[in-house]
Amino acid sequence: MVTSRISLVFLAVTVGVAWAALPDLGYPGWQCDASLYQKSKKVPTNAHSVRYADIKVLGALGDSLTAANGAGAPKGDPLAVILQYRGLAFQCGGDHTLDEHVTVANVLKKFSPNLMGYSTGIGSANVWEVSKLNQAVPGAEAVDIITQARALVQIIQSHKEIDYKNDWKLINVFIGANDMCAYCNDGENGSHSKAQWKQNVITAIQILKDNLPRTIVSMTGMFDMRMLREIDHDKYFCDGLHTFECPCEKNKAFTNDLVSAACHRYMDAQLEIQASGIFDTTDDFTFVVQPFFNGIVTPPLKPDGEVNLDWFAPDCFHFSKLGHANVAKHLWNNIVQPVGSKNTIVNLSDPTIPLNCPDTSCPFFRTTKNSVDCSKYMTA
Repeated sequence: MVTSRISLVFLAVTVGVAWAALPDLGYPGWQCDASLYQKSKKVPTNAHSVRYADIKVLGALGDSLTAANGAGAPKGDPLAVILQYRGLAFQCGGDHTLDEHVTVANVLKKFSPNLMGYSTGIGSANVWEVSKLNQAVPGAEAVDIITQARALVQIIQSHKEIDYKNDWKLINVFIGANDMCAYCNDGENGSHSKAQWKQNVITAIQILKDNLPRTIVSMTGMFDMRMLREIDHDKYFCDGLHTFECPCEKNKAFTNDLVSAACHRYMDAQLEIQASGIFDTTDDFTFVVQPFFNGIVTPPLKPDGEVNLDWFAPDCFHFSKLGHANVAKHLWNNIVQPVGSKNTIVNLSDPTIPLNCPDTSCPFFRTTKNSVDCSKYMTA
């Protein structure tokens, strides 16, 4: 056990040196209208009147994609995919600044410099110095974010630097890939059905609602996992790894059409939760889906039409440092778009798509209610 721990530490140090050489995406000098950086004159009491500068606490629930497994792994080193590069994670990573690496945390730090909760460095969810409020666990399915939600509540409520009753919190959620990797075993008749997946998500979010006032939950939309098969094509090393990482992806009876239909059931479940309004019954909590992944079936491509593997860790499944930065850009752009007008498909192959600023005419985190009529929620 001691030898294994030393080996893992050595691996982390070795790949930590290497990750600086990996391609990345940043926005040096990114600026928005000066008014957007101002906090509300009084701390808002309504979730639909929260400016980006009002957000003090950032957290996350999810699986290895949110834990950023392999994000800093050197090319050709699949062993390093076991490492959780949480500081690079697209939703909650705080390594570097926005000038060098895009994450939702690094964008929010431009508006809220004292933001807390984002992850830094390499480590697991139980290492506070690294993970902070990113409670994502590799291998997690939707049922597991229930436990993660409870853990997040306990940490936030007990942390001496967080006023959990009054500080505004943004909790990012991304889950579903591991459910889909097991979906072919029982389909709509078992524990990975749309109905069960939806109930697991609702249960987790309800725990947050019951225990964390002044919270916005932002859920990244499920993606169409048929895309993995295009990444695998003629790449025998990745193809072999995916046999262990995602068995259903290698199940030939689980055809592309069946994979896509199953993923879209989960997407529909997310939008049904949002449309139901069950998390909009009080002023101090809301739930928003960011659906930019929903219509994408083609992986990022190079100009010659080949899959751009710079986007992916050496296992061709998890996101690389560059992949996390690009996903973060599209997620942020979704966040600042009003509900009902959010992109449901983006071109992952186009590096010229900008990082957008919030709308000065509705300077709040966009929710179902302020997207209908922002004027009702305007504050000084």
